[in-house]
Amino acid sequence: MRVNPALVVMSPIHRHPLVLVHGIDDTVAVFDSAIAYLRQQGWSSFHPLNLLPNNGHTGLDVLATQVAHYIERRFPAEQPVDLLGFSMGGLVSRYYIQRLGGLKRVDRFVTVSAPHQGSWLAYGRWNQGCEQMRPNSLFIQDLSQDVNMLSQLAFTSIWTPYDLMIVPAESSRLPVGREIKVPVLTHSGMLTNRISLAAIHSALAVSSLANTAMSL
Repeated sequence: MRVNPALVVMSPIHRHPLVLVHGIDDTVAVFDSAIAYLRQQGWSSFHPLNLLPNNGHTGLDVLATQVAHYIERRFPAEQPVDLLGFSMGGLVSRYYIQRLGGLKRVDRFVTVSAPHQGSWLAYGRWNQGCEQMRPNSLFIQDLSQDVNMLSQLAFTSIWTPYDLMIVPAESSRLPVGREIKVPVLTHSGMLTNRISLAAIHSALAVSSLANTAMSL
């Protein structure tokens, strides 16, 4: 089903603090273009988090505790947050939501080119984080058992069929929430191309289209 975002009418947007979680080998700098774009759209509270280490040498479950501690320290318990996870950061963020209590803190959850079903490229490295990102890994299987938890919040998966880092590209899809497919040609371009940036804006601005697929 295709939905024209221009036809979506929402009540005034509640702009929660936005926590951004990057991918493997990245730093918070990967979000510079996205933050600049969202700032133009009216967002003002950005909280990018540097995961350490960022190369997969530590398990994604351990990295997820960094997200949990960051949110606990920075925001009062009654403050909802929105969460944006790019690539590996999408799986790290999912673990936080599904296993570390993030379901009670997160209002909108957006993943961009996340290997939800794993990526064959994760066989290129032999460390714990990459092993967890392989198709059918125990980590992936564990999160898949109760993936329907994500239907309790405003979840959106944004992906491109041309992604050569997420193999197959359809691994970014999940059977719950909202899905936006964009014609962006590269993995890194998902955080710089204006089409995918518009999709991110749409996901953060709209929370009433759960279980809807959109193509831009």
